Amino acid sequence: MAKMTGAQAILESLKREGVDVIFGLPGGVLLPLYDAIYSSEVRHILVRHEQAAAHAADGYARATGKVGVCLATSGPGATNLVTGIANAYMDSVPMVAMTGQVNTNLIGRDAFQEADITGITLPITKHNYLVRKASELPRVFREAFHIARTGRPGPVLIDLPRDVTVEELEYSYPELHLPGYNPSTKVHQLQIKRAAEALMSAERPVIYAGGGVRYANAHQELFELALKLNAPVTTTLMGVGVFPEDHPLSLGMLGMHGTKYANYSIQGADLILAVGARFDDRVTGKIASFAPRAKIIHIDVDPAEIGKNVRVDIPVVGDARNALAELNKFVTQKPWSAWNERVSTWKCDYPLCYQKDESVIKPQLVVEKLCEVCPDAIIVTEVGQNQMWAAQFFTHKDPSRFISSGGLGTMGYGFPAAIGAKVGRPDCQVIDVAGDGSFQMNIQELATAVINDIPVKVAVLNNGVLGMVRQWQTLFFGERYSHTTLGQVPDFVKVAEAYGALGLRATKPSEVEDVIREGLASDKPTVMDFIVAKDEKVSPMVPAGASLSEILELES
Repeated sequence: MAKMTGAQAILESLKREGVDVIFGLPGGVLLPLYDAIYSSEVRHILVRHEQAAAHAADGYARATGKVGVCLATSGPGATNLVTGIANAYMDSVPMVAMTGQVNTNLIGRDAFQEADITGITLPITKHNYLVRKASELPRVFREAFHIARTGRPGPVLIDLPRDVTVEELEYSYPELHLPGYNPSTKVHQLQIKRAAEALMSAERPVIYAGGGVRYANAHQELFELALKLNAPVTTTLMGVGVFPEDHPLSLGMLGMHGTKYANYSIQGADLILAVGARFDDRVTGKIASFAPRAKIIHIDVDPAEIGKNVRVDIPVVGDARNALAELNKFVTQKPWSAWNERVSTWKCDYPLCYQKDESVIKPQLVVEKLCEVCPDAIIVTEVGQNQMWAAQFFTHKDPSRFISSGGLGTMGYGFPAAIGAKVGRPDCQVIDVAGDGSFQMNIQELATAVINDIPVKVAVLNNGVLGMVRQWQTLFFGERYSHTTLGQVPDFVKVAEAYGALGLRATKPSEVEDVIREGLASDKPTVMDFIVAKDEKVSPMVPAGASLSEILELES
């Protein structure tokens, strides 16, 4: 045992958990902890807004598979983390968020910069802690990291009163003892056998893969199973990349802005194997008409997800990698079938495409050129049209190289998440595909990137409008564009230069590739501003509440 302060104990616990970087912003109640950080080995990256700290920790976690860590002061600092914590919760991202708190004797007295952050975040964390004594810190941190990374991953919050960080304790890192928390990883063999029998007898199978495949590191097992079954594979937005999109069995993404052939395949299937996916509304469309002739097998580590949104015929609770590995023991090679031929015909008849135009930059062209120039980049997205085009027109082949806000759909997520991803994987090219609306929500993090020498790239698809909302106004609100026009303000090149980053611009198609090559070759944070067609729409589209068979092909 060693005697130390609570602040020192926090840093010792982080060290023992393998934490090498924290994204944070200091405040008064955190001064003892920041004083300890001053002489610590842990890297601290100072963000310019606490929301960015949470998103950066999120991006770091998704890119590395480690637990992301963020830190904010009490009151408004803590509440500024909430959106990022909610985003991580919806997308099952392992994160530990630390917040400062007023002294324990002031809690509940409306002290300066006090907020009940444990109460506020109760619905959006796997668990949270308000630490009352310094002696609790080793146990709390041991438990928090274990909870964050195991089972269905997610965020855990630790609230740290100031007096706890200065109080002394005898430090020893405890054994883990959580009798009430025992997430299932092994799968039930009878259910596996039932699932294997159903897969072998199915004539029109489809595998539907979600983010759970990524978090379980199960993409190799998924690939093996798909090849054995000759089963087409479609993914959710969170699952993009878990199956290589250049493979003949790939259907790409399904749902509201998924491929026609993915949606037709789901609707025509007689069996769906869902792995690590939650059947959210953007995927299923109208529940009553979703996959009307299909038996459903659902593999998920979280038993609460099974049967929550759709009926399930064969539930399999457990880790996706274990479940798929077990399934692979029981299934044998199936031949290429009439079903495969039908799906292949749909892929030929309904490709993802857009109308080329030599007079204006189409946003899809920008994404295609990014893929052509740097196919191995980590692609991070903001939210909106840019997000859908990045999912549709970049050929994704790696489960850890597409990072996007799925469940919460958080504008402003992409740029700080890209910073986190680049910190975690500095040898990779990291590109944030952004909209001009989303990028401005955390544009101040250009300072973070420049000062910390994090050469992340931003490709702004600048159409001067809030594009996805405007698209809905066009289709469903009689082209009444209420407060969705931004104008091409600010000048992103000048903003980039003001922060010390590189700013580049393309205004016509012939300039796109040169701007991309120059931007990616730079060793500085770079903003590439592409002035794109204002009224280009994300297509195809299944209207909200419609069946997956009711697909609109949209023209600009």
